[in-house]
Amino acid sequence: MPCVRTAGGHRRFEPDQIARFGERLGSEPDALRRWVDRLLQDPDRALSSALLLERARLGAWWRVAEALGSVFGDLGNRWAEGSVCVLEEHAASDRLSRALARCCEPLLPRADRPRMILATAEGEDHTLGLSLVELCARERGWRAVWAGRATPCSELVGAVQRGDVEAVALSASVTSPREVLAREVEELGAACARSGVALVVGGQGPWPDPMPHGRIERTFAGFDTWMQGLEASGNVARGIFPRSVPRGGTALHVPARRLDGQATGSDGTAPVVGAELDS
Repeated sequence: MPCVRTAGGHRRFEPDQIARFGERLGSEPDALRRWVDRLLQDPDRALSSALLLERARLGAWWRVAEALGSVFGDLGNRWAEGSVCVLEEHAASDRLSRALARCCEPLLPRADRPRMILATAEGEDHTLGLSLVELCARERGWRAVWAGRATPCSELVGAVQRGDVEAVALSASVTSPREVLAREVEELGAACARSGVALVVGGQGPWPDPMPHGRIERTFAGFDTWMQGLEASGNVARGIFPRSVPRGGTALHVPARRLDGQATGSDGTAPVVGAELDS
């Protein structure tokens, strides 16, 4: 993309050049794949502008997230073929991560939306998918709590038991060990089921199917639908998330929990179906 140099040696992109770049993204069938070339050389501010243009064209961040899947795949293929080294791949991922963070900044949370922890599975280091989940959630006004990588499952369980959140989203890549994911889902899922907290898991990780509690969503479209479902249930609007139904069991008629953490009366009890995610 053509640019000018500032006195400090930084590149500055003119608005019309950014607009034309956005038009190319929208008109060429494989244009998003060409983002890999930009990721390897363009600053994150230019990427933020291009992402915002793509959001304006597609109408929702979950649609942008779906389209970016091909970019991740192409970047991974180049690394596998040896045309991109590890250092370049890490730098490209970092640029995109910072660009996504900038896009998140103006998306303010709403008081009537759930608090949701965003974390990777134990031992999982890839967080780009989780960054896209955050963008999709914040666009709907959800209050995202970023836990990111290297957060022990016990910490997530503690947050659930204290009533700090109403939902948990976990992400894992194909490299995550099946037994690790099964153990974390069993432990965290049990805590979520007892506390009436929704659980969604996603990414390409080998999650156990069926889930003991929660739902698996492999696409951002599915993740958006999952959020809409919780909002449409009416529990979010009333500030109440009722306790869930254990698999194969009956509803636990215990006081539901409000978004402010206080219990409701007996009329606030009802079963809720748990859910799962994507990244």
